Amino acid sequence: MKIACIIPARYGSERFPGKILAKINGKSMLQHVYERVAGCSRVEKIIVATDDKRIVDNVNAFGGLAIMTPECRNGTDRIAFTVKNIDVDIVVNVQGDEPLISAGIIDGTIQLMLDNPGIEMTTAAAQLKDFRQLNDTNVVKVVIDRQGNAMYFSRAAIPAVRQKENWEAASYLKHIGIYAYKKKFLLKYINLQPGLLEETEKLEQLRALENGYKIRVFITDEVLMSVDTKEDLEKVKLELKKEVKS
Repeated sequence: MKIACIIPARYGSERFPGKILAKINGKSMLQHVYERVAGCSRVEKIIVATDDKRIVDNVNAFGGLAIMTPECRNGTDRIAFTVKNIDVDIVVNVQGDEPLISAGIIDGTIQLMLDNPGIEMTTAAAQLKDFRQLNDTNVVKVVIDRQGNAMYFSRAAIPAVRQKENWEAASYLKHIGIYAYKKKFLLKYINLQPGLLEETEKLEQLRALENGYKIRVFITDEVLMSVDTKEDLEKVKLELKKEVKS
């Protein structure tokens, strides 16, 4: 199967404008993500999809491939526009604010789809170990069924635990910003109507669940940190410095 990874990248961000180009140890955050994807054994093509020339210039400067898209409603639409005329079977969406994402997580998310041909969409999650993140609306949580399919994604703490001391037993899962889609499903998905849950939570993946489609979840032991704020950026810088030293 032919597999392409598209990194949707926009300059604007409500909490941290321009974060995609923020420097982390001499490289843009976007370059860190691109290089992580380049280390994957399954991905044959990597494209940054954006509507901002500053981002195109940055990608060109580090030797990557970027294309300009028209104005899109969201990152998923941007990805669909990018791949509609590309010969590819599986499309991987890696968020540009995940500079710590590993090749293992990306390959694992892809392999989960290859191992389950009836599944149209996969994503990833890791056990949440920091109690302070439970009620952080920037940290998306997911609950899964016994087959490993997502039952719901939320910015709230799910499942609800009535006694705080029992929170670890609930095995909270923190969603990771990566998706793999079959191309045919992706082109269908962008034409589905957003539902009440998606509009309420502002989480695009809920559209699939609200329309009756399954999302299989790859569980990793790795603990990642996405960048939503300047404070997150400083923490990521420290983590990457640790990687260099180890």
